[in-house]
Amino acid sequence: MHLATPAENSAVGTRRWPRTFLGGLALWVATVVVVLLTGSLALVPTLILLGSFLVPVTFVAWAFERRDSGELTATLVFSTFVAGGVLGVLGASVLERYLLHPSAWLFFGVGLIEEAAKLGALMLLTRRLRTRSVHDGIILGAAVGFGFAAFESAGYSLAAMFTVDGLSVSQIVQTEVLRGLLAPFGHGLWTGILGGVLFAGWRRGSWLTPRLVLAYLGVSILHGLWDSMDGIALFLTLILTETPAFRSTPNGWLVAPTPEQIDLFSVLQWAGLAIIAVIGLAWLVTLWRRASRRAALAGR
Repeated sequence: MHLATPAENSAVGTRRWPRTFLGGLALWVATVVVVLLTGSLALVPTLILLGSFLVPVTFVAWAFERRDSGELTATLVFSTFVAGGVLGVLGASVLERYLLHPSAWLFFGVGLIEEAAKLGALMLLTRRLRTRSVHDGIILGAAVGFGFAAFESAGYSLAAMFTVDGLSVSQIVQTEVLRGLLAPFGHGLWTGILGGVLFAGWRRGSWLTPRLVLAYLGVSILHGLWDSMDGIALFLTLILTETPAFRSTPNGWLVAPTPEQIDLFSVLQWAGLAIIAVIGLAWLVTLWRRASRRAALAGR
């Protein structure tokens, strides 16, 4: 039996993952068109699942082709994606329900809980692996993170369907497009980093290392900042414009931003998300390249 090398896997991946994405995208677009034409609610679950899983599955397929060991099988990656995603969502939901309360630090608590839930799921599902490389840890961590993102997006898409004007397919589509565009820079990225650091420690004989703790805190902070960006952008907008965005009414406070405030808020929000994404990507790329250099030196 021929075991494909990472280079061969990469070459195969360049042929397969675009077909995965384009085929899934075509099915999603077709589903959107048919739902809009027929108004069939029976197709809404198909629309939600295709839109929520398209980008996460594509990135996992792309990453899988860059694995180091034959022990990292398609079955393992798929089970990690599904089971890890479900376990992460369930664990995070329970912990957030009982541990979090409204405060200025709410989203950082969400980051700590969700990253811990995904890390725990990753550790549980990969505990029997005999060969652990940093690259494989990144891939399996990303699989858990993208699984979490897919199931979470499905929930958000379903919730977006219900509006004050009734059921809205357009809200589902908008939610899925936005979350699909942002998916590569969120859960999959953060848990990929944790997976690489976890497997690096496991290879040295200990999974609970100071480096893993620091990585966990680091990705949790990135997670918290990502989720808090609306509030941060609003605060900075009010500070920079020095004009109120709220006006008093008999029934309370009404949001009434100026056009300039709206534009500045959008710029600050997207700029903040971009900065967080760049930090996360740079961290992951550095982790991957250091592991590649070490593997090359060890092979000499």
